Amino acid sequence: METSQSLWGFMAQQSDKLWSQTLAHIGLTCISLLIAVIIGLPLGIWIAQKRKAAWFILGFAGILQTIPSIALLGFMIPLLGIGALPAITALFMYALLPIIRNTYTGIIGVDAAITESARAMGMNKWQVLFRVELPLAMPVILAGIRTATVINVGVATLAAYIAAGGLGEFIFGGIALNNTNMILAGAIPAALLAIFFDFLLSRIQKANVKRMRKVSVILPALLLILSSFYIIPHTKNQILGGFTPEFMGREDGYLGLKSKYNLDIPTVVISDAVMYKAAFENKIDVISGYSTDGRLKAYNLITLKDDKHIFPPYFASAVIREDILKKFPELQPTLELLSGQINDSVMTDLNYRVDYLKQSPEKVAHDFLLSKGLYKKPLNGNKGTIRLGSKIFAEQYILIQMFKELIEGNTQLKTVSQTGLGGTKICFDALTNGEIDMYPEYTGTGLLVLLKPSSAVMEGLAGDREKVFEYVKAQFLTQYKLRWLKPIGFNNAYALMMRKTQAQSLNIKTISDLKIHSSNENQQH
Repeated sequence: METSQSLWGFMAQQSDKLWSQTLAHIGLTCISLLIAVIIGLPLGIWIAQKRKAAWFILGFAGILQTIPSIALLGFMIPLLGIGALPAITALFMYALLPIIRNTYTGIIGVDAAITESARAMGMNKWQVLFRVELPLAMPVILAGIRTATVINVGVATLAAYIAAGGLGEFIFGGIALNNTNMILAGAIPAALLAIFFDFLLSRIQKANVKRMRKVSVILPALLLILSSFYIIPHTKNQILGGFTPEFMGREDGYLGLKSKYNLDIPTVVISDAVMYKAAFENKIDVISGYSTDGRLKAYNLITLKDDKHIFPPYFASAVIREDILKKFPELQPTLELLSGQINDSVMTDLNYRVDYLKQSPEKVAHDFLLSKGLYKKPLNGNKGTIRLGSKIFAEQYILIQMFKELIEGNTQLKTVSQTGLGGTKICFDALTNGEIDMYPEYTGTGLLVLLKPSSAVMEGLAGDREKVFEYVKAQFLTQYKLRWLKPIGFNNAYALMMRKTQAQSLNIKTISDLKIHSSNENQQH
Protein backbone atom coordinates (compact mmCIF):
# COMPACT_ATOMS: atom_id res chain seq x y z
CA MET A 1 0.00 0.00 0.00
CA GLU A 2 2.87 2.34 0.81
CA THR A 3 4.35 1.72 -2.64
CA SER A 4 1.02 2.63 -4.27
CA GLN A 5 0.71 5.82 -2.23
CA SER A 6 4.32 6.70 -2.98
CA LEU A 7 3.69 6.18 -6.70
CA TRP A 8 0.55 8.30 -6.77
CA GLY A 9 2.28 10.92 -4.66
CA PHE A 10 5.11 11.06 -7.17
CA MET A 11 2.69 11.26 -10.09
CA ALA A 12 0.75 14.06 -8.35
CA GLN A 13 3.99 15.93 -7.72
CA GLN A 14 5.01 15.56 -11.37
CA SER A 15 1.48 16.02 -12.75
CA ASP A 16 2.27 19.04 -14.94
CA LYS A 17 5.24 17.38 -16.61
CA LEU A 18 3.45 14.04 -16.78
CA TRP A 19 0.48 15.62 -18.53
CA SER A 20 2.62 17.51 -21.04
CA GLN A 21 4.68 14.41 -21.83
CA THR A 22 1.54 12.30 -22.24
CA LEU A 23 0.15 14.83 -24.73
CA ALA A 24 3.51 14.85 -26.54
CA HIS A 25 3.43 11.04 -26.63
CA ILE A 26 -0.07 11.04 -28.13
CA GLY A 27 0.97 13.64 -30.66
CA LEU A 28 4.11 11.76 -31.72
CA THR A 29 2.12 8.55 -32.14
CA CYS A 30 -0.66 10.16 -34.14
CA ILE A 31 1.53 12.30 -36.41
CA SER A 32 3.52 9.26 -37.49
CA LEU A 33 0.36 7.16 -37.79
CA LEU A 34 -1.38 9.79 -39.93
CA ILE A 35 1.59 9.94 -42.32
CA ALA A 36 1.71 6.14 -42.45
CA VAL A 37 -2.02 6.01 -43.33
CA ILE A 38 -1.64 8.69 -46.00
CA ILE A 39 1.23 6.78 -47.64
CA GLY A 40 0.48 3.18 -46.67
CA LEU A 41 -3.19 3.11 -47.71
CA PRO A 42 -2.57 4.14 -51.35
CA LEU A 43 0.40 1.75 -51.53
CA GLY A 44 -1.78 -1.10 -50.29
CA ILE A 45 -4.46 -0.22 -52.85
CA TRP A 46 -1.88 -0.02 -55.64
CA ILE A 47 -0.26 -3.41 -54.94
CA ALA A 48 -3.74 -4.97 -54.69
CA GLN A 49 -4.17 -3.90 -58.33
CA LYS A 50 -0.53 -4.55 -59.36
CA ARG A 51 0.07 -7.81 -57.53
CA LYS A 52 3.46 -8.43 -59.10
CA ALA A 53 4.77 -5.46 -57.09
CA ALA A 54 3.31 -6.74 -53.82
CA TRP A 55 6.27 -8.95 -52.87
CA PHE A 56 8.72 -6.04 -53.27
CA ILE A 57 6.68 -3.40 -51.37
CA LEU A 58 5.71 -5.77 -48.54
CA GLY A 59 9.25 -7.14 -48.36
CA PHE A 60 10.76 -3.66 -48.11
CA ALA A 61 8.28 -2.59 -45.40
CA GLY A 62 8.98 -5.86 -43.59
CA ILE A 63 12.72 -5.20 -43.60
CA LEU A 64 12.12 -1.77 -42.06
CA GLN A 65 10.19 -3.35 -39.21
CA THR A 66 12.91 -5.89 -38.47
CA ILE A 67 15.45 -3.14 -37.73
CA PRO A 68 15.68 -2.68 -33.92
CA SER A 69 13.95 0.56 -32.98
CA ILE A 70 16.91 2.08 -31.16
CA ALA A 71 19.13 1.27 -34.18
CA LEU A 72 16.62 2.86 -36.56
CA LEU A 73 16.68 6.05 -34.48
CA GLY A 74 20.47 5.91 -34.61
CA PHE A 75 20.39 5.69 -38.41
CA MET A 76 18.09 8.71 -38.55
CA ILE A 77 20.31 11.04 -36.51
CA PRO A 78 23.11 11.58 -39.09
CA LEU A 79 20.48 12.24 -41.76
CA LEU A 80 17.87 14.27 -39.85
CA GLY A 81 19.55 15.40 -36.65
CA ILE A 82 17.78 15.16 -33.30
CA GLY A 83 14.28 16.02 -32.13
CA ALA A 84 10.89 15.51 -33.72
CA LEU A 85 11.82 14.81 -37.35
CA PRO A 86 13.92 11.62 -36.88
CA ALA A 87 11.50 10.32 -34.23
CA ILE A 88 8.43 10.81 -36.43
CA THR A 89 10.26 9.31 -39.43
CA ALA A 90 11.25 6.20 -37.50
CA LEU A 91 7.74 5.74 -36.07
CA PHE A 92 6.24 6.20 -39.53
CA MET A 93 8.46 3.41 -40.88
CA TYR A 94 7.35 1.06 -38.11
CA ALA A 95 3.69 1.77 -38.83
CA LEU A 96 3.93 1.16 -42.58
CA LEU A 97 3.98 -2.63 -42.76
CA PRO A 98 0.71 -3.47 -40.93
CA ILE A 99 -1.16 -0.73 -42.81
CA ILE A 100 0.10 -1.70 -46.28
CA ARG A 101 -0.29 -5.44 -45.63
CA ASN A 102 -3.81 -5.20 -44.21
CA THR A 103 -4.98 -2.84 -46.96
CA TYR A 104 -3.68 -5.28 -49.56
CA THR A 105 -5.13 -8.31 -47.74
CA GLY A 106 -8.50 -6.62 -47.17
CA ILE A 107 -8.98 -5.59 -50.80
CA ILE A 108 -7.92 -8.87 -52.41
CA GLY A 109 -10.12 -10.65 -49.87
CA VAL A 110 -13.32 -9.00 -51.17
CA ASP A 111 -15.50 -11.59 -52.90
CA ALA A 112 -14.90 -11.40 -56.66
CA ALA A 113 -18.62 -11.98 -57.31
CA ILE A 114 -19.43 -8.73 -55.48
CA THR A 115 -16.98 -6.66 -57.50
CA GLU A 116 -18.17 -8.26 -60.75
CA SER A 117 -21.76 -7.38 -59.85
CA ALA A 118 -20.73 -3.80 -59.20
CA ARG A 119 -19.05 -3.55 -62.60
CA ALA A 120 -22.12 -5.13 -64.23
CA MET A 121 -24.17 -2.30 -62.71
CA GLY A 122 -22.01 0.19 -64.63
CA MET A 123 -19.50 1.26 -61.96
CA ASN A 124 -16.03 2.21 -63.14
CA LYS A 125 -12.91 0.97 -61.31
CA TRP A 126 -12.76 3.98 -58.96
CA GLN A 127 -16.41 3.64 -58.01
CA VAL A 128 -15.87 -0.08 -57.34
CA LEU A 129 -12.87 0.78 -55.18
CA PHE A 130 -14.45 3.53 -53.08
CA ARG A 131 -18.03 2.26 -52.91
CA VAL A 132 -17.46 -1.49 -52.66
CA GLU A 133 -13.92 -2.71 -52.01
CA LEU A 134 -12.73 -0.18 -49.42
CA PRO A 135 -15.92 -0.26 -47.27
CA LEU A 136 -15.85 -4.08 -47.27
CA ALA A 137 -12.09 -4.18 -46.61
CA MET A 138 -12.23 -1.48 -43.90
CA PRO A 139 -12.43 -3.87 -40.90
CA VAL A 140 -9.20 -5.55 -42.06
CA ILE A 141 -7.57 -2.18 -42.78
CA LEU A 142 -8.55 -0.92 -39.31
CA ALA A 143 -7.01 -4.05 -37.79
CA GLY A 144 -3.72 -3.01 -39.42
CA ILE A 145 -4.08 0.53 -38.10
CA ARG A 146 -4.77 -0.90 -34.61
CA THR A 147 -1.57 -2.93 -34.79
CA ALA A 148 0.44 0.07 -36.01
CA THR A 149 -0.97 2.25 -33.23
CA VAL A 150 -0.03 -0.14 -30.44
CA ILE A 151 3.47 -0.58 -31.92
CA ASN A 152 3.97 3.19 -32.16
CA VAL A 153 2.80 3.90 -28.61
CA GLY A 154 5.52 1.54 -27.39
CA VAL A 155 8.29 2.63 -29.74
CA ALA A 156 7.54 6.33 -29.10
CA THR A 157 9.03 5.95 -25.61
CA LEU A 158 12.45 5.77 -27.30
CA ALA A 159 11.95 9.25 -28.77
CA ALA A 160 13.16 10.66 -25.44
CA TYR A 161 16.67 9.48 -26.34
CA ILE A 162 16.87 11.98 -29.20
CA ALA A 163 15.21 15.01 -27.57
CA ALA A 164 11.75 14.39 -29.03
CA GLY A 165 9.93 14.16 -25.66
CA GLY A 166 7.23 11.72 -24.66
CA LEU A 167 6.77 9.38 -21.71
CA GLY A 168 10.16 7.80 -22.31
CA GLU A 169 11.66 10.71 -20.35
CA PHE A 170 10.20 9.26 -17.15
CA ILE A 171 11.03 5.65 -18.03
CA PHE A 172 14.69 6.21 -18.92
CA GLY A 173 15.16 8.70 -16.09
CA GLY A 174 13.80 6.13 -13.65
CA ILE A 175 16.06 3.37 -15.01
CA ALA A 176 19.11 5.62 -14.71
CA LEU A 177 18.18 6.84 -11.21
CA ASN A 178 17.09 3.52 -9.71
CA ASN A 179 13.65 5.11 -9.20
CA THR A 180 10.80 2.62 -9.65
CA ASN A 181 8.12 5.30 -9.22
CA MET A 182 9.59 7.30 -12.09
CA ILE A 183 9.66 4.24 -14.34
CA LEU A 184 6.04 3.42 -13.54
CA ALA A 185 4.98 7.05 -13.99
CA GLY A 186 6.02 6.73 -17.64
CA ALA A 187 5.18 3.07 -18.23
CA ILE A 188 1.63 3.08 -16.82
CA PRO A 189 0.32 5.99 -18.95
CA ALA A 190 2.04 4.49 -22.03
CA ALA A 191 0.35 1.13 -21.42
CA LEU A 192 -3.02 2.82 -20.79
CA LEU A 193 -2.67 4.80 -24.03
CA ALA A 194 -2.04 1.59 -25.98
CA ILE A 195 -5.08 -0.07 -24.36
CA PHE A 196 -7.31 2.99 -24.93
CA PHE A 197 -6.38 3.41 -28.62
CA ASP A 198 -6.75 -0.31 -29.24
CA PHE A 199 -10.21 -0.31 -27.62
CA LEU A 200 -11.31 2.81 -29.52
CA LEU A 201 -10.24 1.37 -32.87
CA SER A 202 -11.83 -1.99 -32.05
CA ARG A 203 -15.18 -0.23 -31.56
CA ILE A 204 -14.77 1.61 -34.87
CA GLN A 205 -13.75 -1.64 -36.55
CA LYS A 206 -17.10 -3.23 -35.61
CA ALA A 207 -19.13 -0.56 -37.43
CA ASN A 208 -21.33 -1.81 -40.27
CA VAL A 209 -20.58 -1.23 -43.94
CA LYS A 210 -22.81 1.86 -44.22
CA ARG A 211 -20.93 3.57 -41.39
CA MET A 212 -17.53 2.72 -42.86
CA ARG A 213 -17.78 5.66 -45.26
CA LYS A 214 -18.11 7.98 -42.25
CA VAL A 215 -15.18 6.21 -40.57
CA SER A 216 -12.97 6.94 -43.59
CA VAL A 217 -13.57 10.67 -43.00
CA ILE A 218 -13.67 10.74 -39.17
CA LEU A 219 -10.50 8.70 -38.54
CA PRO A 220 -8.07 10.95 -40.47
CA ALA A 221 -9.70 14.02 -38.88
CA LEU A 222 -9.27 12.48 -35.41
CA LEU A 223 -5.63 11.66 -36.10
CA LEU A 224 -5.05 15.22 -37.31
CA ILE A 225 -6.55 16.67 -34.12
CA LEU A 226 -4.53 14.37 -31.87
CA SER A 227 -1.37 15.15 -33.83
CA SER A 228 -1.72 18.80 -32.79
CA PHE A 229 -0.99 17.73 -29.19
CA TYR A 230 2.68 17.53 -30.11
CA ILE A 231 3.90 21.08 -29.82
CA ILE A 232 7.58 21.74 -30.35
CA PRO A 233 8.70 24.49 -27.95
CA HIS A 234 9.88 27.72 -29.52
CA THR A 235 13.42 28.36 -28.34
CA LYS A 236 14.81 30.61 -31.04
CA ASN A 237 17.36 33.12 -29.72
CA GLN A 238 17.29 31.40 -26.32
CA ILE A 239 19.89 29.12 -24.78
CA LEU A 240 18.61 25.54 -24.96
CA GLY A 241 19.81 22.83 -22.58
CA GLY A 242 20.02 19.17 -23.58
CA PHE A 243 20.32 16.86 -20.58
CA THR A 244 20.29 13.09 -20.08
CA PRO A 245 17.28 11.48 -18.34
CA GLU A 246 19.50 10.67 -15.33
CA PHE A 247 20.81 14.24 -15.06
CA MET A 248 17.28 15.68 -15.17
CA GLY A 249 16.24 13.78 -12.03
CA ARG A 250 19.32 14.10 -9.85
CA GLU A 251 20.05 16.51 -7.01
CA ASP A 252 23.57 16.80 -8.39
CA GLY A 253 21.98 17.48 -11.76
CA TYR A 254 19.18 19.68 -13.03
CA LEU A 255 17.32 19.63 -9.68
CA GLY A 256 20.42 21.06 -8.02
CA LEU A 257 20.87 23.63 -10.79
CA LYS A 258 17.31 24.85 -10.17
CA SER A 259 17.52 24.88 -6.37
CA LYS A 260 21.06 26.19 -5.82
CA TYR A 261 21.61 28.28 -8.94
CA ASN A 262 17.96 29.09 -9.65
CA LEU A 263 18.77 28.19 -13.25
CA ASP A 264 15.72 28.00 -15.48
CA ILE A 265 16.42 27.47 -19.17
CA PRO A 266 14.39 25.62 -21.84
CA THR A 267 15.49 21.98 -21.83
CA VAL A 268 15.09 18.80 -23.83
CA VAL A 269 15.94 15.28 -22.69
CA ILE A 270 18.53 13.55 -24.84
CA SER A 271 20.77 10.49 -24.77
CA ASP A 272 24.42 11.08 -23.92
CA ALA A 273 25.26 9.12 -27.08
CA VAL A 274 24.14 12.03 -29.28
CA MET A 275 24.15 15.14 -27.07
CA TYR A 276 27.80 16.09 -27.70
CA LYS A 277 27.32 16.07 -31.46
CA ALA A 278 24.02 17.94 -31.07
CA ALA A 279 25.86 20.67 -29.15
CA PHE A 280 28.61 20.78 -31.77
CA GLU A 281 26.00 21.17 -34.54
CA ASN A 282 24.24 24.06 -32.72
CA LYS A 283 21.09 22.00 -32.08
CA ILE A 284 21.46 22.58 -28.32
CA ASP A 285 23.67 24.99 -26.39
CA VAL A 286 24.28 23.53 -22.92
CA ILE A 287 24.74 19.84 -22.16
CA SER A 288 25.24 17.67 -19.08
CA GLY A 289 28.58 16.08 -19.80
CA TYR A 290 31.36 14.31 -17.96
CA SER A 291 34.62 16.00 -17.13
CA THR A 292 36.81 13.22 -18.59
CA ASP A 293 34.81 12.68 -21.76
CA GLY A 294 36.98 12.63 -24.88
CA ARG A 295 34.28 14.37 -26.88
CA LEU A 296 35.07 17.62 -25.04
CA LYS A 297 38.22 17.84 -27.12
CA ALA A 298 36.65 16.36 -30.24
CA TYR A 299 33.79 18.86 -30.43
CA ASN A 300 35.60 21.93 -29.05
CA LEU A 301 33.48 22.20 -25.89
CA ILE A 302 34.40 23.72 -22.54
CA THR A 303 33.14 23.03 -19.03
CA LEU A 304 31.55 25.78 -16.98
CA LYS A 305 32.96 26.24 -13.49
CA ASP A 306 30.69 24.85 -10.78
CA ASP A 307 31.11 27.90 -8.53
CA LYS A 308 28.45 26.77 -6.01
CA HIS A 309 29.76 23.19 -5.82
CA ILE A 310 26.68 21.09 -6.55
CA PHE A 311 28.68 18.29 -8.20
CA PRO A 312 30.27 15.91 -5.67
CA PRO A 313 33.50 13.98 -6.40
CA TYR A 314 33.06 11.14 -8.89
CA PHE A 315 36.14 8.99 -8.40
CA ALA A 316 36.00 5.72 -10.32
CA SER A 317 36.51 2.42 -8.59
CA ALA A 318 35.73 -1.27 -9.06
CA VAL A 319 32.70 -2.41 -7.06
CA ILE A 320 32.74 -6.15 -6.41
CA ARG A 321 30.70 -8.65 -4.44
CA GLU A 322 32.20 -9.48 -1.05
CA ASP A 323 31.59 -13.22 -1.47
CA ILE A 324 33.62 -13.20 -4.70
CA LEU A 325 36.58 -11.55 -2.94
CA LYS A 326 36.43 -14.15 -0.17
CA LYS A 327 36.30 -16.97 -2.73
CA PHE A 328 39.14 -15.51 -4.83
CA PRO A 329 41.30 -13.32 -2.53
CA GLU A 330 43.84 -12.78 -5.31
CA LEU A 331 41.32 -10.56 -7.12
CA GLN A 332 41.66 -7.47 -4.92
CA PRO A 333 45.45 -6.94 -5.25
CA THR A 334 45.18 -7.73 -8.97
CA LEU A 335 42.45 -5.17 -9.65
CA GLU A 336 44.16 -2.58 -7.47
CA LEU A 337 47.21 -2.67 -9.75
CA LEU A 338 45.24 -0.01 -11.66
CA SER A 339 44.80 2.20 -8.59
CA GLY A 340 46.39 5.63 -9.01
CA GLN A 341 47.43 4.90 -12.60
CA ILE A 342 44.88 7.08 -14.43
CA ASN A 343 44.39 10.79 -13.76
CA ASP A 344 41.79 13.08 -15.34
CA SER A 345 43.84 14.08 -18.38
CA VAL A 346 44.88 10.49 -19.11
CA MET A 347 41.28 9.26 -18.95
CA THR A 348 40.14 12.11 -21.16
CA ASP A 349 42.74 11.13 -23.75
CA LEU A 350 41.74 7.45 -23.59
CA ASN A 351 38.09 8.39 -24.09
CA TYR A 352 39.05 10.70 -26.98
CA ARG A 353 40.70 7.80 -28.80
CA VAL A 354 37.52 5.75 -28.58
CA ASP A 355 34.86 8.45 -28.98
CA TYR A 356 36.49 10.48 -31.73
CA LEU A 357 39.40 8.55 -33.27
CA LYS A 358 37.12 5.45 -33.32
CA GLN A 359 39.74 3.12 -31.90
CA SER A 360 38.26 0.08 -30.19
CA PRO A 361 38.05 0.17 -26.36
CA GLU A 362 39.95 -3.15 -26.32
CA LYS A 363 42.90 -1.67 -28.23
CA VAL A 364 42.97 1.52 -26.15
CA ALA A 365 42.90 -0.45 -22.88
CA HIS A 366 45.53 -2.92 -24.09
CA ASP A 367 47.89 -0.17 -25.29
CA PHE A 368 47.59 1.64 -21.96
CA LEU A 369 48.43 -1.46 -19.91
CA LEU A 370 51.41 -2.12 -22.18
CA SER A 371 52.65 1.46 -21.72
CA LYS A 372 52.48 1.08 -17.92
CA GLY A 373 54.11 -2.35 -17.89
CA LEU A 374 50.95 -3.88 -16.45
CA TYR A 375 50.10 -6.26 -19.27
CA LYS A 376 50.80 -9.98 -18.93
CA LYS A 377 49.83 -12.77 -21.27
CA PRO A 378 46.72 -14.69 -20.18
CA LEU A 379 47.53 -17.65 -17.94
CA ASN A 380 44.49 -19.55 -19.30
CA GLY A 381 43.64 -20.85 -15.86
CA ASN A 382 40.48 -22.72 -14.96
CA LYS A 383 40.08 -21.85 -11.29
CA GLY A 384 36.81 -19.98 -11.95
CA THR A 385 35.08 -17.30 -14.01
CA ILE A 386 34.54 -13.65 -13.07
CA ARG A 387 31.59 -11.91 -14.76
CA LEU A 388 32.41 -8.28 -15.56
CA GLY A 389 29.66 -5.73 -16.20
CA SER A 390 29.65 -2.17 -17.45
CA LYS A 391 27.40 0.74 -18.27
CA ILE A 392 26.86 1.79 -21.85
CA PHE A 393 29.61 4.33 -22.62
CA ALA A 394 33.20 4.23 -23.82
CA GLU A 395 34.94 4.88 -20.51
CA GLN A 396 33.31 1.85 -18.90
CA TYR A 397 34.21 -0.36 -21.86
CA ILE A 398 37.86 0.74 -21.53
CA LEU A 399 37.97 0.06 -17.79
CA ILE A 400 36.31 -3.34 -18.14
CA GLN A 401 38.89 -4.41 -20.74
CA MET A 402 41.70 -3.31 -18.41
CA PHE A 403 40.19 -5.34 -15.56
CA LYS A 404 39.78 -8.31 -17.88
CA GLU A 405 43.41 -8.30 -19.00
CA LEU A 406 44.70 -7.79 -15.44
CA ILE A 407 42.64 -10.69 -14.09
CA GLU A 408 43.53 -13.11 -16.89
CA GLY A 409 47.23 -12.15 -16.83
CA ASN A 410 47.75 -12.28 -13.07
CA THR A 411 45.40 -15.03 -11.84
CA GLN A 412 44.19 -18.47 -12.81
CA LEU A 413 40.73 -17.00 -13.40
CA LYS A 414 38.82 -16.49 -16.63
CA THR A 415 36.46 -13.59 -17.35
CA VAL A 416 33.18 -13.03 -19.17
CA SER A 417 32.27 -9.44 -20.10
CA GLN A 418 28.69 -8.20 -20.13
CA THR A 419 29.10 -4.68 -21.45
CA GLY A 420 26.45 -2.12 -22.29
CA LEU A 421 24.09 -2.92 -19.41
CA GLY A 422 22.53 0.55 -19.58
CA GLY A 423 22.32 2.92 -16.62
CA THR A 424 23.21 2.71 -12.96
CA LYS A 425 20.09 0.79 -11.92
CA ILE A 426 20.63 -2.04 -14.40
CA CYS A 427 24.27 -2.54 -13.43
CA PHE A 428 23.62 -2.27 -9.71
CA ASP A 429 20.64 -4.64 -9.81
CA ALA A 430 22.65 -7.14 -11.85
CA LEU A 431 25.42 -6.97 -9.22
CA THR A 432 23.16 -7.34 -6.18
CA ASN A 433 21.17 -10.12 -7.88
CA GLY A 434 24.34 -12.11 -8.53
CA GLU A 435 24.11 -11.83 -12.33
CA ILE A 436 27.52 -10.11 -12.53
CA ASP A 437 30.42 -10.06 -10.07
CA MET A 438 31.77 -6.53 -10.49
CA TYR A 439 31.54 -3.31 -12.51
CA PRO A 440 33.16 0.16 -12.46
CA GLU A 441 31.21 2.78 -10.49
CA TYR A 442 31.69 6.35 -9.34
CA THR A 443 31.60 7.61 -5.75
CA GLY A 444 29.16 10.43 -6.52
CA THR A 445 26.75 8.04 -8.22
CA GLY A 446 27.03 5.53 -5.38
CA LEU A 447 26.33 8.30 -2.88
CA LEU A 448 23.44 10.14 -4.48
CA VAL A 449 21.72 7.60 -6.74
CA LEU A 450 22.12 4.39 -4.75
CA LEU A 451 22.52 5.40 -1.08
CA LYS A 452 20.48 8.63 -1.19
CA PRO A 453 21.73 10.02 2.16
CA SER A 454 19.95 12.67 4.21
CA SER A 455 20.82 16.35 3.84
CA ALA A 456 22.54 16.21 7.25
CA VAL A 457 24.88 13.44 6.02
CA MET A 458 25.55 15.37 2.82
CA GLU A 459 26.49 18.47 4.79
CA GLY A 460 28.83 16.40 6.94
CA LEU A 461 30.59 15.01 3.90
CA ALA A 462 30.89 18.50 2.38
CA GLY A 463 31.99 17.11 -0.97
CA ASP A 464 35.31 15.93 0.51
CA ARG A 465 36.86 13.23 -1.69
CA GLU A 466 38.13 10.98 1.12
CA LYS A 467 35.03 11.37 3.30
CA VAL A 468 32.71 10.54 0.41
CA PHE A 469 34.73 7.47 -0.53
CA GLU A 470 34.92 6.13 3.03
CA TYR A 471 31.18 6.72 3.58
CA VAL A 472 30.21 5.00 0.33
CA LYS A 473 32.62 2.12 0.98
CA ALA A 474 31.26 1.50 4.50
CA GLN A 475 27.58 1.78 3.54
CA PHE A 476 27.88 -0.52 0.51
CA LEU A 477 29.59 -3.17 2.60
CA THR A 478 27.00 -2.93 5.38
CA GLN A 479 23.86 -2.64 3.26
CA TYR A 480 24.70 -4.67 0.16
CA LYS A 481 27.78 -6.80 0.96
CA LEU A 482 29.62 -5.03 -1.85
CA ARG A 483 33.17 -3.75 -1.61
CA TRP A 484 34.66 -0.65 -3.21
CA LEU A 485 38.32 -1.15 -4.12
CA LYS A 486 40.94 1.61 -4.11
CA PRO A 487 39.98 4.44 -6.53
CA ILE A 488 41.55 4.27 -9.98
CA GLY A 489 42.58 7.92 -9.75
CA PHE A 490 40.45 10.10 -12.02
CA ASN A 491 37.40 12.16 -11.14
CA ASN A 492 34.71 11.84 -13.82
CA ALA A 493 32.43 14.53 -12.38
CA TYR A 494 29.29 15.93 -13.91
CA ALA A 495 29.80 19.24 -15.67
CA LEU A 496 27.81 21.71 -17.73
CA MET A 497 29.37 22.23 -21.13
CA MET A 498 29.01 24.73 -23.95
CA ARG A 499 30.59 25.32 -27.32
CA LYS A 500 33.81 27.16 -26.66
CA THR A 501 33.08 29.86 -29.25
CA GLN A 502 29.58 30.51 -27.90
CA ALA A 503 30.67 30.62 -24.26
CA GLN A 504 33.47 33.08 -25.11
CA SER A 505 31.20 35.30 -27.20
CA LEU A 506 28.65 35.47 -24.34
CA ASN A 507 31.40 35.76 -21.68
CA ILE A 508 30.05 32.71 -19.81
CA LYS A 509 32.68 31.00 -17.66
CA THR A 510 30.69 29.73 -14.68
CA ILE A 511 27.24 28.28 -14.10
CA SER A 512 26.34 31.52 -12.32
CA ASP A 513 27.25 33.43 -15.51
CA LEU A 514 24.89 31.14 -17.43
CA LYS A 515 22.13 31.83 -14.90
CA ILE A 516 22.56 35.60 -15.26
CA HIS A 517 22.55 35.37 -19.06
CA SER A 518 19.41 33.18 -19.12
CA SER A 519 17.63 35.57 -16.71
CA ASN A 520 18.38 38.49 -19.02
CA GLU A 521 17.05 36.50 -21.99
CA ASN A 522 13.83 35.66 -20.12
CA GLN A 523 13.29 39.34 -19.35
CA GLN A 524 13.79 40.25 -23.01
CA HIS A 525 11.28 37.58 -24.13
